[in-house]
Amino acid sequence: MAALRLWSRCRWKAGARELRAGARGLAGKYEYDLLVIGGGSGGLACSKEAAQYDRKVVVLDYVEPSPKGTRWGLGGTCVNVGCIPKKLMHHAALLGGAIKDAKNYGWDIPLPVQHDWGTMANAVQSHVKSLNWGHLVQLQDRKVKYKNLKGVFLDKHTVQGESKQGEKTILTAENIVISTGGRPKYPLDVPGAELGISSDDIFWLQDSPGKTLIIGASYVALECAGFLTGVGLDTSVMVRSIPLRGFDQQMAHLVTDYLASYGTRIFWKCTPIKIEKLDNGKLQVIWKNLESDVEERESFDTVMWAVVTCEGGGEHLKCNQELTETR
Repeated sequence: MAALRLWSRCRWKAGARELRAGARGLAGKYEYDLLVIGGGSGGLACSKEAAQYDRKVVVLDYVEPSPKGTRWGLGGTCVNVGCIPKKLMHHAALLGGAIKDAKNYGWDIPLPVQHDWGTMANAVQSHVKSLNWGHLVQLQDRKVKYKNLKGVFLDKHTVQGESKQGEKTILTAENIVISTGGRPKYPLDVPGAELGISSDDIFWLQDSPGKTLIIGASYVALECAGFLTGVGLDTSVMVRSIPLRGFDQQMAHLVTDYLASYGTRIFWKCTPIKIEKLDNGKLQVIWKNLESDVEERESFDTVMWAVVTCEGGGEHLKCNQELTETR
């Protein structure tokens, strides 16, 4: 075993030398050895790993604003509009529950307590921005170039980068990695769908979303419903068929039962038909109850989409591939 480990270390070192030699050989042909399009978890890990072998690496990262105009910094979905802000908002909701329980354990806390969305949002967004800065520093420490550009292929070794001001830059690389992930999608067949938001927006709202309807039963939908209910907001979830498709349904219904027990309303077997903006600024949602075949309606302050749309449009809510919000 000792001999095998020694042989493995020697082969690893030899491979590293070959990579460094290859990098030096390519230096005159292309500007970079590796160009990574996308500054999320995958793109950052790939670029930093390659840089350890003396490769000349550049990362392009550009956030196309959501339909509502939301944009963010380096780090991808998890850091900016996924795991990190979601867990912080869940923590805020749990703290509220703990305060209510504390009185039973001797803490003299006046009830009821009130939650301030703006204070929470500032704290969450400040933390996310500190992570954006941390990723920039890590790239700099590893001598990885970072460019806030949107990359478009011109050929297999050439990418045109475009800044938000419209300035264009040509970059060439021996190897190019696409690591752009995905974004939430709006349905194409529901009039007024553009009046809603997605999870790209919910974490960056400066003001409370108020009474909220979440359309979809993906894990993104149910997670957001959980923390919105937890901070005291009137929250509803519209489910076309089953919750958490692709997951064990006994466990999935335990989740929805738990949400309902804490006050989340769940509209089962319902599909949206249209969204209209009322004179008072609220959004009226008209939907069809698939069991009773009756149209129903209610007004909300915010409608959030958390569904998957089918390729080429069409009846997105009848798509058999409706699993989770596209990320």
